[in-house]
Amino acid sequence: MPYKWNQTSETEQELRLWPHNSLPRRGAMITVLSVFLFGLIPLLAVLGSVVLWGLLPFLLISVLGLWFALQANYRARSVSEVLTLTGTEAHLVHHTSGNGSQEWSCNRYWARPEMHEKGGPVPHYVTLIGDGREVEIGAFLSEDERITLYDELVKKLREPIAQ
Repeated sequence: MPYKWNQTSETEQELRLWPHNSLPRRGAMITVLSVFLFGLIPLLAVLGSVVLWGLLPFLLISVLGLWFALQANYRARSVSEVLTLTGTEAHLVHHTSGNGSQEWSCNRYWARPEMHEKGGPVPHYVTLIGDGREVEIGAFLSEDERITLYDELVKKLREPIAQ
């Protein structure tokens, strides 16, 4: 699961969420190098002719396109969320790479999770409601992970408040 609960103190719990990363940066570099090397194989047949210079730019454009697409994907996945539950407060911080961070907090007693099975941007969309606002949590998780997250949030917010 790309999220983890931590007990930071006797009265404080922390939930950290991050998107799943199936291709680490080293794997991306190997993929781009492999595409380049396998793209060179057909060019061996035209080595030494003018046709090579006509085909080589297309190979380089495709490799650069793949590289830029992977980099854009890594930037888009550099998002994380931290939900801190103290004895009296629920505090959510949503970190993104470009926009900085967005924060939401309310009294823990009034905070409640809600699942929108349909009608949200993703199926089984999970939100937290409290203090007159509704904020999303874990929208980047898979559908099964959001269902599990919702069940865990219901349990954690109903636990007795430790002082």
